[in-house]
Amino acid sequence: MDSDDLLANYQRAYGTRVGFGTKPALILIDFCQAYFEPGNVLHADVEDALASALRVRAAARAAGVPVILTNVVYHPQALDGGRFYEKAAPLKNFLKGSPMGAFATGLEPFEDELVVSKQYPSAFFGTSLASTLTAMGRDSVILTGLTTSGCVRATCVDAMSHGFRTAVVAEACGDRHAAPHEANLFDMNAKYADVVSEAEVVAFLKGLG
Repeated sequence: MDSDDLLANYQRAYGTRVGFGTKPALILIDFCQAYFEPGNVLHADVEDALASALRVRAAARAAGVPVILTNVVYHPQALDGGRFYEKAAPLKNFLKGSPMGAFATGLEPFEDELVVSKQYPSAFFGTSLASTLTAMGRDSVILTGLTTSGCVRATCVDAMSHGFRTAVVAEACGDRHAAPHEANLFDMNAKYADVVSEAEVVAFLKGLG
């Protein structure tokens, strides 16, 4: 099946949009220093994704939408790393106390922003995120973060599975190569979420303010 036929096939099968919810929360996934540190094995050209996420964050804060940041933190001896830590060697960057696990410059949490620390790809797995969002009265999430093919996708699938309308901001996500980035945006948009532009989500947030 050539690319045009594939797109037409997916449009027929998966062309549904769920739309934004009425009470969203913004989640910024794993914008950690390791991805911005030259020479680090995790370094990626994702500065544009961070810049986009910061603009979305500003719009969310102006609209009074809760902002939640996630990071990955392991026990100094990786006792809580499990099979994920065993499989993915670069996760050593996120041992507790490592400067590579710090939030990227410009994304330091404000006092009214929640930080959810995790040990696995999804921000929902093994954390209180789902119950926290429910307690907040949130019906939907807007996702940004790193990497598109890893923790963003895992969080997207779990957000949908927990019953939250899910939007993924294309420009505010990044990966180490365009191919996994674009492939995973395509698949998330087909099956789990609405992949939206920065302009679309900022306009939506401004409408809430």
